[in-house]
Amino acid sequence: QVQLVESGGGLVQAGGSLRLSCAASGPTLFFRAYAMGWFRQAPGKEREFVAALNWSGGSTKYADSVKGRFTISRDNAKNTVYLQMNNLKPGDTAVYYCARGTKATWGDYGIDYWGKGTLVTVSS
Repeated sequence: QVQLVESGGGLVQAGGSLRLSCAASGPTLFFRAYAMGWFRQAPGKEREFVAALNWSGGSTKYADSVKGRFTISRDNAKNTVYLQMNNLKPGDTAVYYCARGTKATWGDYGIDYWGKGTLVTVSS
């Protein structure tokens, strides 16, 4: 089993920044072998893709809505993936979830583990 625990959410004013962390653990982790991603779900909306990166962090993908404002990164030595969020907007308000891909690169390969999420609220 693999556990993903998000942290770093909170209340921030529009234009502000937050840094989310996702710490991974578990006996079958092999963290550096898998792509990781962030998703979010706003109230009354479906969960949507935010950002992802491959096993090394050398390849990243972003939703158009966050390009230029969010940065995904990982520290394989710490089994942690991060999401730096700058210039936050009220539309970014959502629960943010960490997810592990099933392969070393991110694509339509599915997700095998999810975290429980951390709430980000952006006030106007």
